Amino acid sequence: MTPMSTVLPLPDPVLRRPAADPRRAAHEQGKLAKRLRRQVGQAIADFGMIEEGDKVMVCLSGGKDSYTMLDILLQLQKKAPVGFELVAVNLDQKQPDFPEHVLPDYLERVGVPYRIIEQDTYSVVSRVIPEGKTMCSLCSRLRRGALYSHAEENGFTKIALGHHRDDLVATFFLNMFFHAKLSGMPPKLLSDNGKHVVIRPLAYVREDDIAQYAEAKTFPIIPCNLCGSQENLQRKQVKKMMDAWERETPGRIETIARALGDIRPSQLSDPNLFDFLSLGHRDGAALPDAQAWLAGEPHPTLADEDT
Repeated sequence: MTPMSTVLPLPDPVLRRPAADPRRAAHEQGKLAKRLRRQVGQAIADFGMIEEGDKVMVCLSGGKDSYTMLDILLQLQKKAPVGFELVAVNLDQKQPDFPEHVLPDYLERVGVPYRIIEQDTYSVVSRVIPEGKTMCSLCSRLRRGALYSHAEENGFTKIALGHHRDDLVATFFLNMFFHAKLSGMPPKLLSDNGKHVVIRPLAYVREDDIAQYAEAKTFPIIPCNLCGSQENLQRKQVKKMMDAWERETPGRIETIARALGDIRPSQLSDPNLFDFLSLGHRDGAALPDAQAWLAGEPHPTLADEDT
């Protein structure tokens, strides 16, 4: 009797990913850095963000956006046609387990003047906002107040925030969907009290490019454990919608971003922005009166006057 033999299956071949060409990677990183410098420089020029002698407070949170903003501004500072000062400022909100050493270590390593402001907004937000509710709104107001106060006390002429192109588009949809108004997050604004000019140098920059740049530069990212852990936020709902649009129709977000800079008041419905009353108005005719239109009292027609 022939003995049975066991045939073991051959192991699946190990698929090895080709080693990345370091020269190609460096080339792509250089192209990305050049694109970011061009976009930030264009935004600064288009909106007059930075002028000769400005003292710019660069708000650094420890996230990819603010790290990228600071890095690109430092590069542009060396070749800019005007002289200006950059100071990185971080607000330590006393969140649990916040790594206090990360930002000072990084800023000292790259040689940037900086200031760490300490203010326990975390305790305030945790006490005031019920558990499970969104903390972002109150947290943002407290953070903004602390940064504005520091800017005023230390003579800063501009406050730079790390909001990017996708943030501007998302804010437009948030205001439209949840607040019934067409407004957004402008690249440059004057604070409500008229004392501070806020600039957003990343206004033309895609979030995906920032993420890729931050990864290449190996910035020491600090996650937000306060609001970043809240999933059911309106902004995240809008972001999911935008991500789906971009997957289905690449380039749609860029088109929307460009539309925010090409407003046609006569094609909208705001009588405060466009004089619809005078459009086609005949000389001598009375201007419309809503009270009269709703009063229910008929006006004599021309036929009635003839009889």
